[in-house]
Amino acid sequence: MKVVFATNNPNKLKEIRAVLSNVEVLSLADINIDTDIPEDHETLQENAMQKAQFIFDLCKLPCFADDTGLEVDALNGRPGVFSARYAGPQCSSEDNMDLLLKEMDGCENRSAQFRTVIAFIDGKDSHYFEGHVKGGILHEKKGAQGFGYDPLFMPEGYDISFAEMSQEEKNRISHRGIAVKKFSDWLNSRTSE
Repeated sequence: MKVVFATNNPNKLKEIRAVLSNVEVLSLADINIDTDIPEDHETLQENAMQKAQFIFDLCKLPCFADDTGLEVDALNGRPGVFSARYAGPQCSSEDNMDLLLKEMDGCENRSAQFRTVIAFIDGKDSHYFEGHVKGGILHEKKGAQGFGYDPLFMPEGYDISFAEMSQEEKNRISHRGIAVKKFSDWLNSRTSE
């Protein structure tokens, strides 16, 4: 089975392909689509479906998209759905992490969670798959692996950040890894029927 991953993020594509090995995951470049994908809703679920629907309408192939948010307790769940553009529309991951550290300065409560929602659409059905991982925000960036907020997030039960883990280890416990595993199991059950 072939499915299109509606993302322009090469890091997400690499992570997803490593976990979702039971199907052929096509990138937007594989299907000659080079466009910005809208994501202007207020929830992860709505954004994930908006992205999947947008690309499905262009290619008419089974398609999935994800949206992920870092939800920090001391910041009332922010940056949440705005995690990728927390420091502004054209910001970098470094800008986002710097703003988060600034806003967390002096906060004793460092608890947070990453949450991912995957939306799948194939023209007949649509489905959602969710994963989350609890942890905390570090006081400084640690590690060089991963992307996004990974250098600042330490999952519960670990003494290293996501950015200090191997991709395999992170995929096993991460929010995206959990959501993709649910998606993978569901795809396997469909193809075995």
